[in-house]
Amino acid sequence: MKTTKLTKREAILLKVLSENKNTVYPREKILHQLWGDSDFFSSRSLDVFVSILRKYLEQYPSVEIVTVKGKGIMLKV
Repeated sequence: MKTTKLTKREAILLKVLSENKNTVYPREKILHQLWGDSDFFSSRSLDVFVSILRKYLEQYPSVEIVTVKGKGIMLKV
């Protein structure tokens, strides 16, 4: 297994998803948790972070980040 150092936002995203594993977590809530009210980034920024985490998690076949269109994101374990 490879050890990977996460950025602060990657770590927050992974923490939020893992605390709510197997549950669809709304994108808006994730955006708020990562960037707060004053610095609200686009959904596209979140997509980039999700894609980075997916790449890191490839070495764990039993773990998957799933995007549920119109609903949110889920860490499927």
